[in-house]
Amino acid sequence: MSNDTAQSILITGAGSGIGRVTARLFLDEGWRVALVGRRAEALEETAQGHARALVLPLDVTDAQAVDAGFGRLADEWGRLDVLFNNAGMGLPSTMIDEIAVEDWLALSNVNITGMFLCARAAFGLMRRQDPQGGRIINNGSVSAHVPRPGSAPYTMSKHAVTGLTRTLSLDGRAFNIACGQIDIGNALTDMAQAMTVGVPQADGSIRAEAVMDAAHVASSVLHMARLPLEANVQFMTVMATAMPYIGRG
Repeated sequence: MSNDTAQSILITGAGSGIGRVTARLFLDEGWRVALVGRRAEALEETAQGHARALVLPLDVTDAQAVDAGFGRLADEWGRLDVLFNNAGMGLPSTMIDEIAVEDWLALSNVNITGMFLCARAAFGLMRRQDPQGGRIINNGSVSAHVPRPGSAPYTMSKHAVTGLTRTLSLDGRAFNIACGQIDIGNALTDMAQAMTVGVPQADGSIRAEAVMDAAHVASSVLHMARLPLEANVQFMTVMATAMPYIGRG
């Protein structure tokens, strides 16, 4: 077990996008950071050989793999202070009757089951560690409030994340476990590049949208994570200022 007293965070989906940017910021800020994702080489690229990075290649939809990964973190570090439950996927804009059932199942397996399994493992560690407690930050979406056209699977999954956040906020009180959610709009990652070219709008048109640097998401997660456990950001929305969100839906 490590004697390092730095705070620890586990970040899922750490091999790219928001997960990678957030992981590197926390490492720069002196945290111990466990990196979870399916591709070991991508996680190693995120870690950049940092001494406080713990690379945990695993599939968040595999319950045994998730439990083993969190168990390895506990063996290495002794405790988990924060989970950033970030891993997720999307689908192209499509009317619900044209969405393949297997695509729905794949998305819900990552965005719902994966979120549940990682929250379950983190909650168990935080409940039983000494001193007891910790923080879970779920990555929601502005789609948890208003949908985009043709987004039934993704929007449904993000409403499920909000249900998880609210329930863990309630259940965690007895164990000093705080749970909050960050709802992100148009952070510029590889996944969001299409927004700079053109995406479907509610009026049927295709238009480019304003985007923001993903670093603003990372700094927002850091703010949430740094709070003492007596305080919690229950829901935070961080978005590109000029994106079509207010007035949408």
